[in-house]
Amino acid sequence: MRVLIAAVGRMKAGPLRELCAEYAGRMTWPVVVREVEIKKSLAVDERRRQEAELLRAACPQWARRVVLDERGASLSSDMFARRLGCWRDEGVGDLAFLIGGADGVDPSLRGDADLVLSFGLMTWPHMLIRGMLAEQLYRAQQILAGHPYHRA
Repeated sequence: MRVLIAAVGRMKAGPLRELCAEYAGRMTWPVVVREVEIKKSLAVDERRRQEAELLRAACPQWARRVVLDERGASLSSDMFARRLGCWRDEGVGDLAFLIGGADGVDPSLRGDADLVLSFGLMTWPHMLIRGMLAEQLYRAQQILAGHPYHRA
Protein backbone atom coordinates (compact mmCIF):
# COMPACT_ATOMS: atom_id res chain seq x y z
CA MET A 1 0.00 0.00 0.00
CA ARG A 2 1.02 3.57 -0.60
CA VAL A 3 0.34 6.08 2.17
CA LEU A 4 -0.37 9.76 1.75
CA ILE A 5 -0.49 12.16 4.66
CA ALA A 6 -2.17 15.31 3.36
CA ALA A 7 -2.13 18.14 5.86
CA VAL A 8 -3.06 21.78 6.04
CA GLY A 9 -0.15 24.07 6.82
CA ARG A 10 3.56 24.14 6.10
CA MET A 11 5.67 22.50 8.75
CA LYS A 12 8.88 24.30 9.62
CA ALA A 13 12.19 22.51 10.03
CA GLY A 14 12.62 21.23 13.56
CA PRO A 15 11.66 18.45 15.94
CA LEU A 16 8.08 17.98 14.73
CA ARG A 17 9.16 17.59 11.10
CA GLU A 18 11.94 15.24 12.21
CA LEU A 19 9.49 13.12 14.23
CA CYS A 20 7.23 12.64 11.23
CA ALA A 21 10.18 11.91 8.93
CA GLU A 22 11.67 9.44 11.42
CA TYR A 23 8.60 7.19 11.50
CA ALA A 24 7.68 7.65 7.83
CA GLY A 25 11.25 6.62 6.97
CA ARG A 26 10.90 3.37 8.94
CA MET A 27 7.88 2.27 6.93
CA THR A 28 8.14 -0.36 4.22
CA TRP A 29 5.00 1.11 2.65
CA PRO A 30 5.94 4.28 0.77
CA VAL A 31 4.81 7.39 2.65
CA VAL A 32 4.39 10.83 1.06
CA VAL A 33 3.51 14.00 2.99
CA ARG A 34 1.72 16.71 1.01
CA GLU A 35 1.11 20.08 2.56
CA VAL A 36 -1.61 22.44 1.41
CA GLU A 37 -2.46 25.90 2.63
CA ILE A 38 -4.57 28.95 2.02
CA LYS A 39 -2.73 32.19 2.61
CA LYS A 40 -5.60 34.66 2.39
CA SER A 41 -7.71 35.71 5.34
CA LEU A 42 -11.13 34.04 5.28
CA ALA A 43 -14.02 33.37 7.62
CA VAL A 44 -13.57 30.07 9.46
CA ASP A 45 -16.28 28.15 7.56
CA GLU A 46 -15.00 29.31 4.19
CA ARG A 47 -11.40 28.50 5.17
CA ARG A 48 -12.39 24.96 6.20
CA ARG A 49 -14.36 24.49 2.97
CA GLN A 50 -11.42 25.58 0.82
CA GLU A 51 -8.97 23.49 2.84
CA ALA A 52 -11.23 20.47 2.32
CA GLU A 53 -11.10 21.00 -1.44
CA LEU A 54 -7.30 21.21 -1.37
CA LEU A 55 -7.08 18.03 0.74
CA ARG A 56 -9.42 16.18 -1.64
CA ALA A 57 -7.38 17.33 -4.62
CA ALA A 58 -4.20 15.98 -2.97
CA CYS A 59 -5.63 12.43 -2.78
CA PRO A 60 -5.19 9.71 -5.36
CA GLN A 61 -8.53 9.07 -7.06
CA TRP A 62 -9.27 5.61 -5.58
CA ALA A 63 -7.62 6.08 -2.19
CA ARG A 64 -9.33 5.09 1.02
CA ARG A 65 -9.68 8.34 2.93
CA VAL A 66 -9.12 8.62 6.65
CA VAL A 67 -9.96 12.02 8.15
CA LEU A 68 -8.43 12.88 11.49
CA ASP A 69 -11.01 14.67 13.59
CA GLU A 70 -11.96 14.87 17.25
CA ARG A 71 -15.44 13.52 16.41
CA GLY A 72 -14.01 10.30 14.98
CA ALA A 73 -13.55 6.80 16.29
CA SER A 74 -10.91 6.33 18.95
CA LEU A 75 -9.22 3.06 18.01
CA SER A 76 -6.59 1.10 19.89
CA SER A 77 -3.35 0.49 18.00
CA ASP A 78 -4.40 -3.14 17.47
CA MET A 79 -7.79 -2.09 16.06
CA PHE A 80 -6.12 0.46 13.80
CA ALA A 81 -3.69 -2.20 12.55
CA ARG A 82 -6.56 -4.61 11.87
CA ARG A 83 -8.39 -1.95 9.84
CA LEU A 84 -5.28 -1.27 7.75
CA GLY A 85 -4.70 -5.01 7.39
CA CYS A 86 -8.24 -5.50 6.08
CA TRP A 87 -7.75 -2.76 3.51
CA ARG A 88 -4.39 -4.22 2.52
CA ASP A 89 -5.94 -7.69 2.15
CA GLU A 90 -8.78 -6.24 0.04
CA GLY A 91 -6.15 -4.94 -2.38
CA VAL A 92 -6.44 -1.26 -1.50
CA GLY A 93 -3.49 0.45 -3.16
CA ASP A 94 -3.65 3.93 -1.68
CA LEU A 95 -4.49 5.23 1.78
CA ALA A 96 -4.89 8.96 2.29
CA PHE A 97 -4.83 10.44 5.80
CA LEU A 98 -6.26 13.96 5.85
CA ILE A 99 -5.35 16.41 8.60
CA GLY A 100 -7.16 19.73 8.74
CA GLY A 101 -5.89 23.06 9.91
CA ALA A 102 -6.09 24.76 13.27
CA ASP A 103 -9.85 25.32 12.84
CA GLY A 104 -10.59 21.64 12.15
CA VAL A 105 -12.08 20.00 9.08
CA ASP A 106 -15.12 20.82 7.00
CA PRO A 107 -18.11 18.54 7.77
CA SER A 108 -18.26 17.49 4.11
CA LEU A 109 -14.76 16.03 4.39
CA ARG A 110 -15.84 13.91 7.35
CA GLY A 111 -18.89 12.81 5.37
CA ASP A 112 -16.74 11.63 2.44
CA ALA A 113 -14.33 9.65 4.63
CA ASP A 114 -13.98 5.89 4.75
CA LEU A 115 -12.94 6.34 8.38
CA VAL A 116 -12.99 9.32 10.71
CA LEU A 117 -10.27 8.81 13.30
CA SER A 118 -9.69 10.57 16.60
CA PHE A 119 -6.54 10.55 18.71
CA GLY A 120 -8.66 10.99 21.82
CA LEU A 121 -10.68 13.70 23.46
CA MET A 122 -7.74 16.01 24.11
CA THR A 123 -6.91 18.76 21.66
CA TRP A 124 -3.58 18.22 19.91
CA PRO A 125 -1.59 20.72 17.83
CA HIS A 126 -2.32 19.84 14.20
CA MET A 127 1.41 19.90 13.40
CA LEU A 128 2.12 17.32 16.14
CA ILE A 129 -0.57 14.99 14.80
CA ARG A 130 1.54 14.29 11.70
CA GLY A 131 4.27 12.69 13.79
CA MET A 132 1.77 10.87 15.98
CA LEU A 133 0.06 9.49 12.88
CA ALA A 134 3.36 8.43 11.31
CA GLU A 135 4.27 6.55 14.50
CA GLN A 136 0.88 4.81 14.61
CA LEU A 137 1.22 3.83 10.95
CA TYR A 138 4.64 2.35 11.68
CA ARG A 139 3.27 0.61 14.78
CA ALA A 140 0.36 -0.83 12.75
CA GLN A 141 2.74 -2.12 10.13
CA GLN A 142 4.83 -3.79 12.83
CA ILE A 143 1.74 -5.33 14.45
CA LEU A 144 0.67 -6.75 11.09
CA ALA A 145 4.17 -8.17 10.58
CA GLY A 146 4.18 -9.79 14.03
CA HIS A 147 7.17 -7.69 15.10
CA PRO A 148 7.70 -7.10 18.85
CA TYR A 149 7.82 -3.28 18.50
CA HIS A 150 4.25 -3.16 19.87
CA ARG A 151 4.23 -4.51 23.40
CA ALA A 152 0.61 -4.07 24.47
